Formats: sequence, structure tokens, C-alpha cells
Amino acid sequence: MFAKAVAVSLLTLASASVFAAECSVTVDSTDQMSYTSKEFTVDKSCKEFTVKLTHSGNLPKNVMGHNLVISKTADMQAIATEGMSQGLDKDYLKADNAAIIAHTKMIGAPEKETEVKFDTSKLEAGGDYSFFCTFPGHISMMKGKVVVK
Repeated sequence: MFAKAVAVSLLTLASASVFAAECSVTVDSTDQMSYTSKEFTVDKSCKEFTVKLTHSGNLPKNVMGHNLVISKTADMQAIATEGMSQGLDKDYLKADNAAIIAHTKMIGAPEKETEVKFDTSKLEAGGDYSFFCTFPGHISMMKGKVVVK
């Protein structure tokens, strides 16, 4: 009887970890002006979510820099357009833009990774969100969907 109770307890603990929300994602960026992911999911049961941006390319950030910005899909182009005037030193982002939910810094070789953590209360389940790169001209190819559940 004791063995059954232990077995049930262990199975319960194991299944809880299987169903635990994943509160982070890694997205790779390349010298071919692309992200390796086209979509990621943010579970609202996570209080905080981490996005790690990696760079597998060899070009420096002044030539082929990448960042990852999260916003409502409707705000993407305005954020990228406004960011062009800010320059590389400011990661092609206007610092006080309230439409930006979260963003990483701009990276390129030899930098290999950066990350951002943000409060998921900024997102609504079922909302229309995207991620994209604000390096000039990259938004046309470097974008994806953020699904909030």
C-alpha cells in the first residue's frame, strides 16, 4: 500500500512539471536577415517571460545588427520607422515609445546573445502581437507572431 502511495505521489509530481508553463524562448538571428522562429507562445500563467536573442552570424552589428522588439502588430511599422532616426547607438528605438512592450539590445558579431525579461501583464490573451527587428530595412523579413494564451 505504501509503495502505491509513493508511486502515485511521484506520478503526480512528474505530471505537474510536464504541464508547467514554459516562461522563456530562444530566437536565433542570422546574417541572412532572418529569425529562425516565426512564432512563439507566451503563457499568461507566467508572471514574467524571458526572450533570449542569439546571433549565429559573423557580421558586426553596424552591418547586420539584430534586436527583437515586441509590440501590438498594428504598432510595428511606426516603431521601426521612428527608430531609424535614433541610430545604432540607441538600438534604432525611441526610448520613450509606450507602444514597445519589450525589446532586446541590438547585437551582431562578436556578440552572441542578449535577453529581455518582461511582465506578462502587458499582454492580453488573444491579442494581436508581433516581434520584429528595427535595424533599418529588416522588418520586411525579420518578423513573427507572439501568441498569448
